Amino acid sequence: MSMVRKPEFTGTLGFQRFFQDLLHRRWRHRQFVGLVFLFLLVAFAEPYRAPRLFAPGATLALLGILVRLWASGHVKKDKELATTGPYALVRHPLYVGNELILVGFCLASALWWSALGWAVISLLFYPPAIRHEDEVLHRLFGADWERWRAHTFALVPRWPEQGTKVFGRWSFTQSLKANGEPLIAALLLFFLYLIWLRLT
Repeated sequence: MSMVRKPEFTGTLGFQRFFQDLLHRRWRHRQFVGLVFLFLLVAFAEPYRAPRLFAPGATLALLGILVRLWASGHVKKDKELATTGPYALVRHPLYVGNELILVGFCLASALWWSALGWAVISLLFYPPAIRHEDEVLHRLFGADWERWRAHTFALVPRWPEQGTKVFGRWSFTQSLKANGEPLIAALLLFFLYLIWLRLT
């Protein structure tokens, strides 16, 4: 009679796998963690405690939304190296937009602990995400990526070489296909509206 070892609690193993993946492949969970963080900021926002922070916070968040919309209309994932639009200024404009959005919501919410949450996300999730994406793009596009990287920083904008199209053709369809960016923008605007309601 053979002894068949039954699997342990599936739920427990699932959580273990999730946290192991979160520990070793943090870049895969940056969007989920960021969205949960924004949900918490909206749920517990206290803008009435520091009403003067809402306007600059909302402005930064709106700027971040626009940056993401601009970038998503130029990127063609794994098919073509995006070097026009915001990609002519910085290698990871979507992350630049994310940072502006996070800082903006932190200010608008007027929650003291939001600064800690922003720091954790920025330091633990984005550096490995940037390294991973750079490795993937290098593997896909080789010398073209190396030339682009040579004069384009990861997150700090730098004016491109002469002849580079900073204001190239933007596509709404591409923005929608990339990751549903217009829908994400609408959701973020709704979040800002919910925070604003607590000021009135």
